[in-house]
Amino acid sequence: MTKEAEHLLEEEERLIQEQSTKAVEYVTRNLMMSFDKRIQLDKIAHFGRDFGLPIEFRTKWVNQHRQHFRVVKSKYRFEFLELVNRNPAWAITELEKKALVLNDGIGREPGLLSLPFPLKFLPNYYKVCRHRGKIEHFQKSYYLSPFADPRELKAGSLEFDKRAVAIMHELLSFTIEKRLVTDRLTHFGQELVMPQRLMRLPLKHLGIFYVSERGKRFSVFLTEAYDGKKKEIPTFSDLWNMGEKDLIEGDTEIDNICVEFEEEETMNGLEAVSLTDDDELEIDHVCSAYKDDD
Repeated sequence: MTKEAEHLLEEEERLIQEQSTKAVEYVTRNLMMSFDKRIQLDKIAHFGRDFGLPIEFRTKWVNQHRQHFRVVKSKYRFEFLELVNRNPAWAITELEKKALVLNDGIGREPGLLSLPFPLKFLPNYYKVCRHRGKIEHFQKSYYLSPFADPRELKAGSLEFDKRAVAIMHELLSFTIEKRLVTDRLTHFGQELVMPQRLMRLPLKHLGIFYVSERGKRFSVFLTEAYDGKKKEIPTFSDLWNMGEKDLIEGDTEIDNICVEFEEEETMNGLEAVSLTDDDELEIDHVCSAYKDDD
């Protein structure tokens, strides 16, 4: 290898080592959010690059942190990563961390939350005013912490869906780029007790999330992480016009992320849209979600 290539490998190893401590926390918190406190190892491995996990994640890394989790096999010989030690200090959402002063609340049992999600709107998006009441109602409503027991929640209720939004917010916050391909985002649907048609939520709550399309793959971004300075993301209209170009790492700098809070009749229309087994979104469906028909 050239000296430049060796330098890049050394830099990569250094960054992975720095990320390792955070990766242990994120993997542990992911297990703490799961219903049975364990997740199939293959599913977590799919998040390797997103979570900044080392290459030897399966063969070495998981066995170096047995105080937090361990590998177990089911009766069907599937490997699972199982929680060993529930850390109360980690049973706190990223929103709570930002809202609480110093260590206030750390170590308490997770329960109902009323913290609003950060939102971003396009300056010329006028539907925001029309839907302000719905937005405020959603933001002020209580929801169950992703780290609390969800078995009392009723599927399809506002509380159930808002908890799912909170879990999606956590998962995206765990990633290095604050984005995930949609099929990966749906990997933990059963373990985290999420809605079956999970990908309706980012389209319904576009102020919190942003959905972009590249070919037949869709990615969900956490809008608060993209301020046009450290990270850049093109608007959806730019993505649509760029065709086969690189749609994820665009050069277009924006100060806000496209957002729309769906109208009630639009959400009713979503029920008629059939998703694939992988919860893949249809291009026309995404387009209509971002279209301002005023």
